[in-house]
Amino acid sequence: MRIPSSPRSGAPRAHTRPAPSQGIVRVPVLERPRRYIFLLLDRFTMMAFAGAIEPLRLANQVSGQKLYGWKLASEDGAEVTCSNGSRLRVDMGLDEITRDDTVMVCGGTDVAEATDKGILNWLRREARRGAAVGGLCTGAWAVAKAGLLDGKRATIHWENQDSFLEDFEEVKLMKSVFVIDGNRLTSAGGTASIDLMLKIIARDHGEGLANTVADQLIYNSIRTDQDSQRLSIPTRIGVRHPKLAQVISRMEANIEEPVSPARLAEEVGMSTRQLERLFRRYLNRSPKRYYMEIRLQKARNLLMQTEMSVINVALACGFASPSHFSKCYRAHYQTTPYRERGASAAGESGAPPEDFLDDDCDLTDIDFPEEKFE
Repeated sequence: MRIPSSPRSGAPRAHTRPAPSQGIVRVPVLERPRRYIFLLLDRFTMMAFAGAIEPLRLANQVSGQKLYGWKLASEDGAEVTCSNGSRLRVDMGLDEITRDDTVMVCGGTDVAEATDKGILNWLRREARRGAAVGGLCTGAWAVAKAGLLDGKRATIHWENQDSFLEDFEEVKLMKSVFVIDGNRLTSAGGTASIDLMLKIIARDHGEGLANTVADQLIYNSIRTDQDSQRLSIPTRIGVRHPKLAQVISRMEANIEEPVSPARLAEEVGMSTRQLERLFRRYLNRSPKRYYMEIRLQKARNLLMQTEMSVINVALACGFASPSHFSKCYRAHYQTTPYRERGASAAGESGAPPEDFLDDDCDLTDIDFPEEKFE
């Protein structure tokens, strides 16, 4: 392409197209663009993928040069279906890449099922050859499964954190929206991919370019790796009461070894009766029931996302016996843990008989196992 001369100085200038309502952001000219390989796993999350690739496109647009390039890959080079049912064509299979490339594994639902031996071996091979490797949304699980996050800090979507902790003890799991630890990158999914890529753009080409890209995305609150994924407890529950938030925070932090309501009340300087009234007033349930629902939600996540036995899930969520766990679970979810898992009680080692279950049991009548209290 012929580069026209500047009408004022005669010096050559790049032929660029200004971004809409935005001038060109000047950055040093690169010899070659940085390239990203987006490995799309079956049922990957579209939001996390789009949130990563669009900032790269816009960085090229507003800079007036190709700062970044990318290719889409799948295990066999065939099109991939994402979690919303859309299908995307890809550019390559598990081909050899250069050490300067960055692999971003895009995960979504049922990531363990979507990650097979071929993918893991490819990730290990390219990492050995020097490529940076990252995981978007549940893609972090695949990167960890390949052993590439051992001894590293990483993050994953909050809904998958419990199962991730059970599967990968060698990884230092963070609750932040994204983590960059050396040449390992992870983001929590959703819009967290935008924050990760804006951080990378700022690191590569300066805050000015990153801020301009954010403006193009109408993204006016850029988060850092110090920001937590989830909304604050007062925002989540719709109630701004400091003592209530403090108690709920303690509940969420003590699932395997539940803390008694009496101890929780004492810690925030109120009586058990006052704590009961506080929960009834703002959450329309007792502290025991609210705590039970938190534990059962974690149990459901572990059942759906890990291969842990039902007995081990029960113990991890503070239940002293599988029968008590199953009774509580059925009362809340109208099914048993064994049916939720998709396995019959008889087919799973250690599964108790289900004839003890009471179809009329009420979660409000179920108490904590006292032996699990501190």
